[in-house]
This record gives sequence, C-alpha cells and structure tokens, in this order.
Amino acid sequence: MKTELVRDWMTPDPVCVTPETTLPEAHKIMTERRIRRLPVVKGGQLVGIVTRGDIRGAQPSEATSLSIFELNYLLSKLTLDKVMTRNPITIRPDETVFDAARLMLQHKIAGLPVVEGGKVVGILTESDIFRMVVHLWEREAEEALTLL
Repeated sequence: MKTELVRDWMTPDPVCVTPETTLPEAHKIMTERRIRRLPVVKGGQLVGIVTRGDIRGAQPSEATSLSIFELNYLLSKLTLDKVMTRNPITIRPDETVFDAARLMLQHKIAGLPVVEGGKVVGILTESDIFRMVVHLWEREAEEALTLL
C-alpha cells in the first residue's frame, strides 16, 4: 500500500476555476459536479483552492440587517480571490499515496491538488485514498481465496 502512486488514484483533469470566478458560480459548479473543492488557476498556474467550507464561511450571517436583494447583489460580486486558500499544499503525481495521506493528516486537509510542471493535472482526496484501500483489501481477499 505504501508504494501506490498518486497518479494511479487521483482524479485526473479536475474542474478548475479562476480567481475572478464569483462565489455563486463556484457554488453552482460544485453542486452540479458534486465536488467539494476547486483548484484556482491563473495563467495556467495554481494560485489557490476553494472548498465548500470556504464558500459556506463567506455567506452572510442570519443576523445581518441587509435585505435579501442587497445580500444577493453583494454575493454576486464576491470573487474567489477573496475567499480561497492561497498557495495550497500540493503533491506530484509520482509521489506515493502514503506521502499524500501523511501531508493531509499533518495539515488537516481533505484533498491535495496534484501538480506537475506547474500545471494542475489532478486532485487527490480522502475519498480517493479510501477507494484505494478498499480496492487493495478486495484484492487481498481474492488472493486469499485462491490459496484455499
């Protein structure tokens, strides 16, 4: 399990957005694609990442005195460069999933953009690692059955 490579378990070609993408646009993309994080790219280079939690955190409190119209107007102008995590921790596709999992635990994050040559080529999430573990356990179980 320690030798599995990121490239073999990552989600390739993730949906990316720009820093100028608005909060409602990002929320719509995440909802429609059923994803929880978006790499933010400018000029082909990764500059940040935004998660569903970032988007929830940017939404106004129910205690606000603004009208729904004022809120909608302000949210429609809010861009990801204001809420994204800048310079996110990344991993290369030729590193091991073990290294990726260790990074994720150390930094308490649930996903890593996979970057090669400065370009985002994938994303590796907790779900991908869990999928790998289940796959490897299934393979071990099948091998054990053939020995019986």
